[in-house]
Amino acid sequence: MPGRRTFLVGGGCTAFIKPRGQRTTEDMGLEAATKALLDAGINYDQVQSAYVGYCYGDSTSGQRALYNLGLTHIPIINVNNNCSTGSSALYQANNEVKYGRVECSLALGFERMKPGSLGTNFPDRPSPILLISKRSMELEEDIGANHGPNAPRLFDNGAREYFAKHGGGIEHLAKIASKNHKHSTNNPYSQFRDGWTEQQVLDAPKITNSLTKFMCSPTSDGAAACIVVSEDFVHKHGLENQAIEIVAQALTTDGPGTFEGRSSMDVVGYQMTKTCTDQVFKEAGFAPGQGRDQVGVVELHDCFAANELITYAALGLCPENDAHKLVERGDNTYGGKFVVNPSGGLEAKGHPLGATGLGMHFYIMMQLRDWAGPMQAPGLFDTPDKRGKYGLIHNVGLGGAVVVSLLRRPDFFKPGGVDGRTRVGYNHAHECRPITLGDVDKVKSKTASKYVIEHAKL
Repeated sequence: MPGRRTFLVGGGCTAFIKPRGQRTTEDMGLEAATKALLDAGINYDQVQSAYVGYCYGDSTSGQRALYNLGLTHIPIINVNNNCSTGSSALYQANNEVKYGRVECSLALGFERMKPGSLGTNFPDRPSPILLISKRSMELEEDIGANHGPNAPRLFDNGAREYFAKHGGGIEHLAKIASKNHKHSTNNPYSQFRDGWTEQQVLDAPKITNSLTKFMCSPTSDGAAACIVVSEDFVHKHGLENQAIEIVAQALTTDGPGTFEGRSSMDVVGYQMTKTCTDQVFKEAGFAPGQGRDQVGVVELHDCFAANELITYAALGLCPENDAHKLVERGDNTYGGKFVVNPSGGLEAKGHPLGATGLGMHFYIMMQLRDWAGPMQAPGLFDTPDKRGKYGLIHNVGLGGAVVVSLLRRPDFFKPGGVDGRTRVGYNHAHECRPITLGDVDKVKSKTASKYVIEHAKL
C-alpha cells in the first residue's frame, strides 16, 4: 500500500563514547529525545507513539527513558533487531504515520555496552546467529581458513570472497578505514577523531586475516532520536524549512541464499541489502537499477571496512565487480561521486547498537538541511528542481534485518526563518553540547513527574 507522505522534523544525538559505564541509558535517551523535540519545536504531549531500540538492556527500558519527559499513556514499544535496531524502531514509527494511525511518532535508540568484542547476555542458550556463524565457517572451505572473534571473522570472510571473485585486497580496506577516520575528525559526536592514515590502519594489530583494529567499529555508549510526522503536521507547525521527506523505506530479512547458497557475502547480508535497496528505489518510482546517480550522500553500515566494501554494490552504487575500483577512484569521499559516511561511520564514530541507525538518519537529515558544517557533502543542491540529491541510509543486523531509507528535501521546502538551530540554541548538526533541565522543561509534557525527573543525571 502506498500510504501517505512522511517527514523527519526533529533529530537529536549524544556523543558516542567509550563504554565505561559513565552514563545510563535513560539519561542518554533523555538527552537525545530532548534535542529532537527542541529541534522540531514541539513538546512530548504531541508525540502519539514511541518506538525505542536497544540490544543490551532490560524490559521496558524505553518507558524508563521516556518517562523523564512525561506520563502520557501513549504506546511505547521496545525494539531489538541486533545492529539494525535503531532503524527498525524508526521503520515502525514511520509506518505508524505513513498509514494514518498517528500524526507524530518518536523513534529513540540507545545502548550501554561492555568494552571488547560483542558477547551474549544469555550464555545458557544458543545464540540466534549460531547457524549464520556456522555457515560462514563452513564456507571457509572455498576461501581459506580465517581466525579471530566471530563478528569480524564473518565480515572478513565476505570481503575475502569479493577479493577472490573480483580483485582488490587489504589495501582497499585500509583506504576505506582511513577515509572514515579522516571524515570523523570533523564530527564532534565521534568516539574516535584520530584521523588514522592508511599506513597506520595497516600497521594496527591484526584481528582477522584481513582486518586490523582500525578497520573495526568499537563498542560504544550513546543515544539518538528522530521524530516522524505527517505532511499536515509539517504545515500546521510551520516546519517547511527543516522537514526532510522519507521518500521510501524498507526492511528485509534473510532469503534462502544465506544458508543454501555458497556465498560468504550473502551470509553477512549482501543479498538482503540488495533486495531491500531495490524495494526502496522501486517505491521511490525508479525503474529497476535506476536512481543511484541521484544520490549524493550515504551513511552505510561499516561495522567493519569489509562490509563497506561489499555494500557499495549491494546498494547499487557500482557494479558488483567494481567496488574496489570505486575506492581507488575516490568515489566514496569528498570530490568523488558519493560522500560515504561523512560522519566517520561506525568504524570511527562508534557503534552503540540501538542508537546506530537513528544516528545515521540524524546525520543524513542534517546533510539535506545543509546544516552539516565541516561534514557537509558538496553539490547536494545543484539540481534543476532545487530539491537536491537524495540521501541514502543503510543499517544491517545479522540474524537478520536490513533497513534502507531514501531521504530528500520536499518540494515545499522553504529556507529561512526560525528553525531547529534557533530552538536548540546552536547548530547541533555539528556541535555537541549537553542538555540542561531548562531544555527539558521546554519540551516535557504537562504530565511530567517531578519524582521521575529528579532522578535524571544530565
